[in-house]
Amino acid sequence: MSQQASTPLKQSLSQLISPRMNQTFTQNIAASVVSVQTVLACSDLNLSLAFLTQQLGFKVRMIMPSDAPSVAVLSAYGCNLRLEQLEPKDVMPQHLRLLCDLTKLPTGTPSILLGPDALVIELIDAHPPLEVPEAQQEFVLTRFNDDASWGLGRAGMLYRDLIPSRLGGRFVASHLRIPNAGPVADYVHFHRVRFQMIYCKTGWVRLVYEDQGPPFILKAGDCVLQPPEIRHRVLEASAGLEVIEIGCPAIHETCGDPELNLPTEFCRSERLFHEQRFVHHSAQSATWYAASQQGFEMRDTGIAEATSGLASVTVLRSVGSTPLGAKLISPVELFEGEFLFFFVLDGQLLIRSPELGMHSLQAGDSCVLPSGIAYALEASDHVEVLQVAL
Repeated sequence: MSQQASTPLKQSLSQLISPRMNQTFTQNIAASVVSVQTVLACSDLNLSLAFLTQQLGFKVRMIMPSDAPSVAVLSAYGCNLRLEQLEPKDVMPQHLRLLCDLTKLPTGTPSILLGPDALVIELIDAHPPLEVPEAQQEFVLTRFNDDASWGLGRAGMLYRDLIPSRLGGRFVASHLRIPNAGPVADYVHFHRVRFQMIYCKTGWVRLVYEDQGPPFILKAGDCVLQPPEIRHRVLEASAGLEVIEIGCPAIHETCGDPELNLPTEFCRSERLFHEQRFVHHSAQSATWYAASQQGFEMRDTGIAEATSGLASVTVLRSVGSTPLGAKLISPVELFEGEFLFFFVLDGQLLIRSPELGMHSLQAGDSCVLPSGIAYALEASDHVEVLQVAL
């Protein structure tokens, strides 16, 4: 970019980020925009035109001046390119990605094409399969304290990472917090995941989901299963909202869907999203059952049934009254799945394991037990624990 062009650009950016920018200004800009152009610099306009039109199928929409062209506008696939001819020393390498249906490309088509001026064209699968890394089994113990690290995430939410290693990239568990009450700066979106659930620990949050009726309040003790790619939006939260969110894989795409308005017209509660059904579990109406762990009872969220056995999400709590200092000890169990996670909601929990020893967890602490590990739970009165297994 020439020096002459850089000064006006700096001025424009300064105006855009000034405190004077407000919602009305943004709305005026949005209402006035007709289309968008991506500017590509080139050293030889004719050479670049030939490559983009003959090799990639772009069409010329404008060119000037006629006697010695130095600027051209091309379009294809919903993309507008503005080619500007500059001195070779001012042209930097540039990169375009074309999202394709790879099944329609001839066998042997390269995935990368090189154009003039080191222009790189990538041919990318428009609908790539979900990549789930191989599980890395390990014991993870995460403590909660006043020095806990909170990072700023999407839509202004604060995140605390409960599995820093991500178990090789297969799982993510987050403790989320929204400090202030009011509307949440969210938008209609979906996640490309294998599994995702949210448990409301403290406060409440108003949510809306595709084909699941009007917005509803998720209160403390409630949870939802978010099936893969279900559209949804966070609308409003109470002050001090805290939720636990678990997803697989750890790194996954969050995609906006600005064309869809929520709530949708029809409620289809039995609709399947990638073979999973949406679940809104209400703690207030839940039934408690005797758990396999001695001294505990449990409430099942219905997620096991909704995922055809892929995952189970339960809440355990100690039962009965024990003298001061007495303990409730469950028999040893052997976990042989791919993921077992505990988050202590209230009280104190002890986990005993012949391989891992004894670990005491307080409210806010969490742990992951590796597959093949024998363990027993030990608790005194008033213990409540979130348990997630895949």
